[in-house]
Amino acid sequence: MSGLPPCPQCGSEYTYEDGAMYVCPECAHEWSQAGEEAPVDNGTVYKDANGTELNDGDAVVVIKDLKVKGSSLVVKVGTKVKNIRLVDGDHNIDCKIDGIGAMKLKSEFVKKA
Repeated sequence: MSGLPPCPQCGSEYTYEDGAMYVCPECAHEWSQAGEEAPVDNGTVYKDANGTELNDGDAVVVIKDLKVKGSSLVVKVGTKVKNIRLVDGDHNIDCKIDGIGAMKLKSEFVKKA
């Protein structure tokens, strides 16, 4: 055996060293070799283009013309989007836009209304 400690998150024995950290390849948990746990992300904070925190149900305004991938439609500057839902991922806002339908937006292209 390698002598490395098992993952404290999932118990996997396949951990490996990465610099001053241990990493579990099965659950992607990282922790310090010194013994203290790495900080756990309890919740991601999403911010708009101005740095204002966004929450589920907020209304936002688009600050840049956005081309809709796969079509000739464009979401124009000033389009108001109501009742957003925040999700993890590259595009972190799920919403419905009148005339276009369900879309995903990046929070960097909107401001809180």
